[in-house]
Amino acid sequence: MIALHINIDHVATVRQARQISEPDPVTAAGLVELAGADGITIHLREDRRHIIDRDVRILRETVQTRLNLEMAATAEMFGIALETRPDIVTLVPEKREEVTTEGGLDVAGAPESMHKGIAQLREAGIRVSLFIDPEEEQIEASQKAGAEDVELHTGCYANAERGILQDKEYERLVSAAEFANEQNLQVNAGHGLNYINTQRICGLPHLRELNIGHSIVSRAIFVGLTQAVQEMREIIILNS
Repeated sequence: MIALHINIDHVATVRQARQISEPDPVTAAGLVELAGADGITIHLREDRRHIIDRDVRILRETVQTRLNLEMAATAEMFGIALETRPDIVTLVPEKREEVTTEGGLDVAGAPESMHKGIAQLREAGIRVSLFIDPEEEQIEASQKAGAEDVELHTGCYANAERGILQDKEYERLVSAAEFANEQNLQVNAGHGLNYINTQRICGLPHLRELNIGHSIVSRAIFVGLTQAVQEMREIIILNS
């Protein structure tokens, strides 16, 4: 069955809005694990706008499933990952001015330093995933760079108007998933997924993991984290 990794960044966003100690993303991680999450995803950004270094350290000690650390391919972040040893590192593009990640990582144009960082992570026993647009060039580059997984960027699909435009974006994802599998890469997906559009994404071939955050945290405001997680789990179960 498709695994559900839940991104808890936006619990930290609420905390950082007041620069206080609550709500604590560490507590949120425990609750969503108890509700059935298969993993916890966090993005440690350069500007520390939500998740902070303290969260990474404590979550590494407390997460009982798998901890997926999203990060930019910088020397600082590679150092933090090698020190804290998350189960998975997902390399993502990052710009200070963006509200959220706007597209996939340009692996094909990546500097040699990223390849060296990936090699160091692999040597340390950390699984490496690359967040990419659903393009063959990026998939081939990901395999050559030493990644074990690719996370297909589903943002264009999620944002497309339902009908022909969304169908076209979905078919791009299908083709990318097939090609990634041929390259012996595990197929994951995420970005912009919610309680409406996730159902179809579950039909992607070879899909192993979904990363979903904002919609679950948003839903939790009204029904609580436990129910929000369980509702998404049910969608995945019914459509896997």
